[in-house]
Amino acid sequence: MALHPSGSVPNEVELLQVDTNEFTLILKGKPYHERYEGFLQYQKLDFHDEMTLSALGKNVNSVKVFDVEKQEMTEPSTNRPIFFENGNYQLVLTPKTDEVYTFYHEHPLLRRAVGKVDIMDNRYILMGSLQFQNEVGLSTFEIRCGNEVLLEVTIEIFPSKLDYKEDYKKLLDEVNNEIYNLAFHFIKKTYLTAKINLKGNPSRSEFFRLLSHHFDHFIQSINQIERQPHHKLVTTHQKARGDQLGRIDSKGRKYLSRRPNLFVEVESGIERNGRFVMPTEGLKIKKELTYNTLENQFIKWIMNRLKDRIYDLLEKILSVNKRFEKELDLELIGSIANKMNDIDKILKNSFWRSIGKLDRTVMSLVIQMAPEYRDVFQNYLILSKGLSLQGKMYQMSVKDVATMYEYWTFIKLGQILSKKYDLVSQDIIKVNRDGLFVNLDTNSTAKRVYRHPITKEQITLTYQKTERNLPTISQKPDTTLSIEKKGKDFHYNYIFDAKYRIDFAVEGSYYQRHYRNPGPMEEDINTMHRYRDSLVVQQNGPFERTAFGAYVLFPWKNEEEYVEHHFYKSIDKVNIGALPFLPNATRLVEQFVEHLIEKSPEEIQREGILPRGTKEEWMSALDDKVLVGVVSNEDDYRAHIQQLFYELPIRRLKKGWQEAKYIALYTKNGVTSQNGIILVGKIKEVTLDRENSSDEEHIRFEIEVWESLKHIVKPVGYGISVYAITTLNTLKQAKELPEIFMKSKEEVTLWRMLRRISDRAKFDLDERELDKATRIQNYRIKDLSLEMDPLQNTLLINNGLESKRIDLRSLLKKPSYVFKEILNHF
Repeated sequence: MALHPSGSVPNEVELLQVDTNEFTLILKGKPYHERYEGFLQYQKLDFHDEMTLSALGKNVNSVKVFDVEKQEMTEPSTNRPIFFENGNYQLVLTPKTDEVYTFYHEHPLLRRAVGKVDIMDNRYILMGSLQFQNEVGLSTFEIRCGNEVLLEVTIEIFPSKLDYKEDYKKLLDEVNNEIYNLAFHFIKKTYLTAKINLKGNPSRSEFFRLLSHHFDHFIQSINQIERQPHHKLVTTHQKARGDQLGRIDSKGRKYLSRRPNLFVEVESGIERNGRFVMPTEGLKIKKELTYNTLENQFIKWIMNRLKDRIYDLLEKILSVNKRFEKELDLELIGSIANKMNDIDKILKNSFWRSIGKLDRTVMSLVIQMAPEYRDVFQNYLILSKGLSLQGKMYQMSVKDVATMYEYWTFIKLGQILSKKYDLVSQDIIKVNRDGLFVNLDTNSTAKRVYRHPITKEQITLTYQKTERNLPTISQKPDTTLSIEKKGKDFHYNYIFDAKYRIDFAVEGSYYQRHYRNPGPMEEDINTMHRYRDSLVVQQNGPFERTAFGAYVLFPWKNEEEYVEHHFYKSIDKVNIGALPFLPNATRLVEQFVEHLIEKSPEEIQREGILPRGTKEEWMSALDDKVLVGVVSNEDDYRAHIQQLFYELPIRRLKKGWQEAKYIALYTKNGVTSQNGIILVGKIKEVTLDRENSSDEEHIRFEIEVWESLKHIVKPVGYGISVYAITTLNTLKQAKELPEIFMKSKEEVTLWRMLRRISDRAKFDLDERELDKATRIQNYRIKDLSLEMDPLQNTLLINNGLESKRIDLRSLLKKPSYVFKEILNHF
């Protein structure tokens, strides 16, 4: 092989060469993958994975494989990987004889990919392209002459975006540990080695693999039973003349004792009552050999059960092909049908037709000890079990890496939530076992429901939830994280979409020039924009977004480097971006998910780009002022209600009263059956009332209509002497009178944090009447006390055991940090 002057290699080289007496086989392709800028960079990597490769058969003269270190073909030893997912490898077989050779792979697409190509002089070659998409693991193909296998070649396909041993196998284990056999597929281009698993509910694909491996031994054991079947002697009785009776047993004696008329008097016989008698007939004992034993009935039951399972497998394969309009794999179907026919022929022979139906449980030493019976029973037990990807005996296909990565991200996000939040729903994930292999059931939404241990807010993780009734088209993101926030009647939704794709920022490429380091594909980021823009809801007004953020999860492990990436920084700017996520790289995702859950609704709204709730947040920021006026007696209250007004003496008014857009009525104790703030109304007109019964002038507020608050704002030991000023949003959220006192943004932010933690949060004012109070002395939840110090610009958190001072400005700049510190001291 000639190297380029630069020391690099051509795009394609000979990767494998097998020479036999009958033919020469060559595999060509790239010995590296797109993750690396080129072959020379791949050479420098500290790549510890060793590739599995074997070429076994008749008359093999030599096997050579491309050595990455030496850049030449060498004898196989501890070779570095040279076959990768999404690779395209050219196979060429040149015959040395006139025989006809064929290529076989259990996957029909690969089997049909290699075919005969005629060349001059009645000669031919086998040629084709072996393509591996996102399939990883071992792949075995055969070269045959007729029905004889001349060569069996096994190569190992490595992932291009994951570390094979650290990430890929851990990903498989975590998926299978969560849901047994979810990782398995039926027949793919690659497979992994497996062993028997004593637990779990095996799928049809597992049954097929076990059947392929153990069926011949099962049939051999059945044939051995036929040659030396278990049998026993059984005692039967038949009627016979008296002179033919010999020794009779208890049944024969009982038969005669009940029939005295059968006895006749003779000269010599049985003495009875002074006479000699003999029976004219009786029951004669007969010993017979029979094969209709419980043990043989049990073996026949096993064969019928196995035949039914094979029929079920065959029927499912045919229905799947018909449903998806796939071309039938006649070789596969013929192989399964032959196995079913083999059992059927055995059951129809005379020996097994004479064996009866099993009607009881069998506990027999014959089944346990007799070699042929024991072998049949053990084979049946094996065929009834599942597999786990940890052994070396069985070849088990697994789902493609992209699907596995998608499943794993949902499962791993659930595990991350389980660390800090309480699992509410035990009906976590539903699976569909109707097909050849197990899948997550996307028709019945798979979800996990958690609850925050302190705030009790609900957190829901949903897999592929279909969003219908949208203005355009339905959407189905991979994973949706829905977070409840106290005080809000809707949930905050975040989209996490697993994309098993990555741009490696090859030197000189567009991606490298714009983003410098590896990261998600641009089109996947565009998909996140589509999700957030399309997931909307309409409630008494214009459509509003329900998704507050959308993020790509992609397979990359260098988290420290990635934090400088453009699409990581974009999360803080527009709540759309990407996060690296692998079994050994979960730190950024864990931190981010916790941050989303601990955020206050106000912080989320500030970060969002016009999502749902924006209108309410704008109104909160420009909140209308409310004048809360005192009503001291029932007559005044009735007059205010009926005549739609409220008035105050001019001399009692203070600066700022003119900003009020609403009037709320605070009824003192005894005025009505309910004490507190009950009604609020919008001011229609403000006039000077000179006709008031008193001598002083009053300001009269004309009201459009009085509206009842959702809940009464109770006084809880506080009151109002004349009037108090608050905001409409604060009034609607308040449950107790002191809450409407809060004036600064810091006070409101801190109070909302505490109400997320507990509905029993309290605070103390320096006066019992709101319009005379000047400050909040402290906030309280059980043993936790919080006190603002405006002079030192700090917030003191004290739980009686320890205390901590936090910069007061953090309440507005870093509210999630403050909330987390409060939780730590709670």
